[in-house]
Amino acid sequence: MTYGEVSEGCRLPVLRRNQENEDEWPLAEILSVKDISGRKLFYVHYIDFNKRLDEWVTHDRLDLKKIQFPKKEAKTPTKNGLPGSRPSSPERDVRKSLDLSLQPASAPASGKSLPIPVQITLRFNVPREREAVPEEASQPLASSSCGQPAHRNTKRKVEVVSPATPVPVTTETTQASVFPQNGSARRAVAAQPGRKRKSNCLGTDEDSQDSSDGIPSAPRMTGSLVSDRSHDDIITRMKNIECIELGRHRLKPWYFSPYPQELTALPVLYLCEFCLKYGKSLKCLQRHLTKCDLRHPPGNEIYRKGTISFFEIDGRKNKSYSQNLCLLAKCFLDHKTLYYDTDPFLFYVMTEYDCKGFHIVGYFSKEKESTEDYNVACILTLPPYQRRGYGKLLIEFSYELSKVEGKTGTPEKPLSDLGLLSYRSYWSQTILEILMNLKSENGERPQITINEISEITSIKKEDVISTLQYLNLINYYKGQYILTLSEDIVDGHERAMLKRILRIDSKCLHFTPKDWSKRGKW
Repeated sequence: MTYGEVSEGCRLPVLRRNQENEDEWPLAEILSVKDISGRKLFYVHYIDFNKRLDEWVTHDRLDLKKIQFPKKEAKTPTKNGLPGSRPSSPERDVRKSLDLSLQPASAPASGKSLPIPVQITLRFNVPREREAVPEEASQPLASSSCGQPAHRNTKRKVEVVSPATPVPVTTETTQASVFPQNGSARRAVAAQPGRKRKSNCLGTDEDSQDSSDGIPSAPRMTGSLVSDRSHDDIITRMKNIECIELGRHRLKPWYFSPYPQELTALPVLYLCEFCLKYGKSLKCLQRHLTKCDLRHPPGNEIYRKGTISFFEIDGRKNKSYSQNLCLLAKCFLDHKTLYYDTDPFLFYVMTEYDCKGFHIVGYFSKEKESTEDYNVACILTLPPYQRRGYGKLLIEFSYELSKVEGKTGTPEKPLSDLGLLSYRSYWSQTILEILMNLKSENGERPQITINEISEITSIKKEDVISTLQYLNLINYYKGQYILTLSEDIVDGHERAMLKRILRIDSKCLHFTPKDWSKRGKW
């Protein structure tokens, strides 16, 4: 067996270094082969790894002893009647459905049982006719404290008053839940009338949802940025930009982005950090900077506190900037499709200010009119600013806008793996903060409903319920649903809140929502 026989579609172990800086040999698929000065390079995708880890490797990292050649299959006609020619990968496992049973992702945190627990009872006053909310949310729920002083090691119980018979978790709830079954980054999205789509995100590109007839259904051409798997060919599976220079940072793209073909062969792509226009050389960038007057994103500054600012950008009025922002974001978002029609979207760009101007940190976009209560379409924190609290700040700001609009919102699904973790953490902290601050008044049990939690936080009711289920707080005890806050959950929440320094101050927000249903506003 020689390296010359290794072709596209082959699978074999490839040497890589893991996070602990140890050698490992995961199975990988060869996506492309190229020859540079007589030296062969292989572009590999590690099976069951995120696509951002894909890379070019040399032959000495391939294990030819365990190579699997692609299966030769008969050419099958495609949708347009032309034969398909690319061989399939060996043992490729196409998953068309996920387990929708909502089991807790982890065992409940254990806390010591004490003789005097602090009990809180909630009342669910959600109308029964709401099909998307499970039946347990429809039952009256009460929040009380036993009048005893809270001890440090005390378990808190939230009793959910309900019928004596257990209420099963409904399919609507599990499909609305953003928390995966086994903690992995996989998503299942409920099919909704008038909004057919196919998803391919969260860690692997193999998870998909087919339409009822088995033919991939395209997403809406307006108001949706969800990825369309029918266009996921060998070209878009490979990174095409080597490096991006943005201000004082150099970024290594994670995924394919449809920049002009002539720029993909460059070692570095240069971007103006204020207008995001791209150039092929440093000289072109320097010449552009002498003519570029922007020192901040175009649009209205609607929030400023300290060095953090948010700018609202209309995708119709600032089309060039919006398109350039989408091109940059696509380098780090694999699960979204780039549409050049940015008119239906608003973009909220977060910046950090210094003496040179307002530098982009991250952004999120949202539809001007969303029929499905989406308050975020795409959300991204640029890699140099990740793991510093900016992602959660973006999420908090999106819900702050929803509060001003008087609506509840939810992010457009599917979420990326990193987006899923950020939203999961934000929802958990926000809901736990409310539950832990409940106090009794006049010696009576304080009452709160799922509707009230949703109204206070602007988090959609389905997300509130799925968060409680993910945290494994809901238990069935003596004919009632109780929410138990163990010592570990309380301690973990308090530690997390101490680290969360960046918060949105609603007093610094200057935002007036518009009625986008009137086309004249566009």
